[in-house]
Amino acid sequence: MKIAVETIGCKLNQAETEALARRLIEAGHCLVATVEEADIYIINTCTVTANADARSRRLLRQAHRKNGKASLVVTGCYAQRIPEELKKLEGVKLVVGNEEKSSLPFLLEEISCADGICPLLEAGGSSDESLWRTRSFIKIQDGCSKFCAYCIVPIVRGSEKSRPADEIIAEVDERISCGVEEVVLTGTEIGAYDYHNLDLKGLLELILSETDISRIRLSSLQPKEITSELIGLWRDSRLCSHFHLSLQSGSDSVLKRMNRNYSATEYEKAVLLIREMVPDAAVTTDIIAGFPGESEAEFEESLAFCRGIGFARIHVFAYSKRRGTMAASAPGQINETVKKQRSQKLLAFAEECGIHFRQRFTGRTIPVLWEQEFDDIWSGYTGNYIRVFTRSDADLNNRLLAVTLGGLCGDGLWGEVA
Repeated sequence: MKIAVETIGCKLNQAETEALARRLIEAGHCLVATVEEADIYIINTCTVTANADARSRRLLRQAHRKNGKASLVVTGCYAQRIPEELKKLEGVKLVVGNEEKSSLPFLLEEISCADGICPLLEAGGSSDESLWRTRSFIKIQDGCSKFCAYCIVPIVRGSEKSRPADEIIAEVDERISCGVEEVVLTGTEIGAYDYHNLDLKGLLELILSETDISRIRLSSLQPKEITSELIGLWRDSRLCSHFHLSLQSGSDSVLKRMNRNYSATEYEKAVLLIREMVPDAAVTTDIIAGFPGESEAEFEESLAFCRGIGFARIHVFAYSKRRGTMAASAPGQINETVKKQRSQKLLAFAEECGIHFRQRFTGRTIPVLWEQEFDDIWSGYTGNYIRVFTRSDADLNNRLLAVTLGGLCGDGLWGEVA
């Protein structure tokens, strides 16, 4: 079967799409780069915001317009939350929630295509698996039991479940055998990893001691999970100096209403510990604009806190009401105009933060893992997640090379291979 796959959302979704695509290839199917080529189009959806839902529906409608003969298959969090809504869309033949996602290669056999053939599109639109050979996503756990007031994830992903360490080690070894240089350990709440009393620190120690992977990157942690014992592992340069710590708000009163289990002061202490032990670390975060009841003073308090921290990158989200969450029925819902204004202010500040962080490294020589090329311009990432560009006629794909960083270039820095 020819199959095309599209991914929306988090690194966990990307990891699950990658695992699905690998299983489909092993089963003898062919991944194709466009929906026009596909007999089956699979979309792995996100439902964390209304915009994510809308994007999924838009992509499905576009796929049906481009190739009315393709069978559309929907999986992921949106499919878990409101399958009935997706089943109504023209061309959709199968809707599969998160619990059945791993069974998709078998479920596809139940779809009868008009010509007897069924196909899939690889996430990111690449049919040559080039990104898999450089950076690969590995799921170490799933689910969350924290129930933040705004978040639908515990409802669509369920409670915390950790994968056996030996399975994860075997998966890392398999990626190494395929030439992968960097693995990204991901999950809904990876700091909650706990398999037979082995925590995240223990898992990292096993991967570092039992595999030869060149780089390990973590997807996201929570402030209270940052300890000197954990961060001490970053003495091993194979651990990427990039820490994503979701803040959501820099106002204590808003954090309390969000049901986050830390204060702004506790968050700041976590960041200071990281910077003390890993001086070149990038600390990135998420911020929600317009959470119910957020006053102008609370928004400015949050913005001032972010200025004090100095993030390397900020992902900004306008609050999106999710039915079934505590915040959906909370008083003080913010109108869309105010949310948009606050989001734009945060986005402008986020751009300033990113530029300031990148400029700190101008003139430094740092390893870069080169990933993609377009018109002789290559791009790749440093361990602390600075995007780097260079011009080269040579094939740099999947090479981890020392690079001297220069001036600003797009959303990254220009570099010269040392």
